[in-house]
Amino acid sequence: MSGICSYGGYVPRYRLNRMQVYKAMGWMNPGNIANAKGEKAVANFDEDSITMAVAAGLNALNGKNPTVVDGVFLASTTMPYKERLNSGIVATALGLGEEIHTADFSGGLKAGTGALLSAVDAVASGRLNNVVVTAAESRLGKPASPQELIFGDAAAAFMVGNDNVIAEFKGAYSLSYDFTDHYRGKDAIYDRQWEDRWIRDLGFDQFIPQVVNGLLEKLDLKINDFAKIIYDCHYSAARKKLNKMLGIAPEADQSNFQIEIGQSGTAQSLLMLASALETANPGDKILVVSFGSGCDALCFEATENISDHQNAGTISAALADKTELDNYTKYLVWRDILPIDAGLRSEEDVWTRWSALWRSQKMVLGLWGSKCKKCGTLQLPPQKICVNKDCGAVGEMEEYRFADKIGHVASFTGDMLAASTNPPAVYGQVEFEGGGKMMFDFTDCSLDDLETGMAVSMSFRRKFYDEKRGISGYFWKAVPTKEVK
Repeated sequence: MSGICSYGGYVPRYRLNRMQVYKAMGWMNPGNIANAKGEKAVANFDEDSITMAVAAGLNALNGKNPTVVDGVFLASTTMPYKERLNSGIVATALGLGEEIHTADFSGGLKAGTGALLSAVDAVASGRLNNVVVTAAESRLGKPASPQELIFGDAAAAFMVGNDNVIAEFKGAYSLSYDFTDHYRGKDAIYDRQWEDRWIRDLGFDQFIPQVVNGLLEKLDLKINDFAKIIYDCHYSAARKKLNKMLGIAPEADQSNFQIEIGQSGTAQSLLMLASALETANPGDKILVVSFGSGCDALCFEATENISDHQNAGTISAALADKTELDNYTKYLVWRDILPIDAGLRSEEDVWTRWSALWRSQKMVLGLWGSKCKKCGTLQLPPQKICVNKDCGAVGEMEEYRFADKIGHVASFTGDMLAASTNPPAVYGQVEFEGGGKMMFDFTDCSLDDLETGMAVSMSFRRKFYDEKRGISGYFWKAVPTKEVK
């Protein structure tokens, strides 16, 4: 049987209280007070859809053998690259091999379930054995717009396969409509939407019942056969109406995390699914509905394996691991909405030599170093000659991955002169358990959080953004483990 073998989620550490945004911009749109409840998850200045997808993917692969993965799918409407396979970057950062199938899914908010359905079909057909499906989003609403308050950043990931399935796929039903609710042209930065009444009354009120009833009829099921029901609709009144219309029991309706995270686009329904799997019991049927240019409805049934499934990257843990972003203007700077003067050093034209990146690709994107086969000495960056003075073996190295290893702070400093959108720039030496030492930036922490000897884990982040060429570069940064749950 094919289905979900593991899952993971990722919610950025920072949360922005929506009332802060309203206090700054409410003068422009007083009606936005209706959207000012709770907080929204905000990606750090060095995070984007690729880095969040990697974080969720690593959580989904936790404890799994990466060599069995032969496919990686990424769904997002905010991919950093229009022409460069974003899922290929994700696959390399996850430490997977080259002989795999990668694909990007975009163009509409139901691309997340579209990617999941494609993975299920590929596995069921036997064409692929295990596929990692990721969905990540960092959408922008124009300042003073409802979308600025409603949207939130997050990611979810699943490993789809045939072995040790924890949620068996039972069937799906799909609708496709060129229904223009949210839209963004090829050069647009900000999301736009048509009237709320249009979206609620024609979109949610008609499409969701149509796709749900279509699935129920196809699988000969009733709505009360489902223990957990997931659908994307951030309008609270519309959700109550739909629950009543469809006969959804309160205990079956799953949280959409609008108060805690915000609407996370292609990741929305998958994030809710990852959360539902945390508390699912064997035999529970789960209904998953996405919305955007139509709808997808998927049915899963939890197996006996779910009782023994251990997962470190849960949504509940991500929700608990948070820090308030107490400055709205910092959010504007991080998203390149508010231009700033980052100093003369920020004007240096540092551009990517793609041939050099190709030669060091596994080290840069996957954080692969080397291990001496004769004496076991570890080295990062990888070397051809063993650095152990008592060994010195030449050409006796094998690849060794540092991305999933724990390191310790050997030294650190805060640099107010370095170009940074989150000064001071904090960096230093990290020494890994078992050997290997290298200079890294520290992230998701302040200078006061650090001390020598403390443990850190590695996190895939955006190293730089080249404004002149419109491209992002990536590398690994160190995060104090006290900030990682």
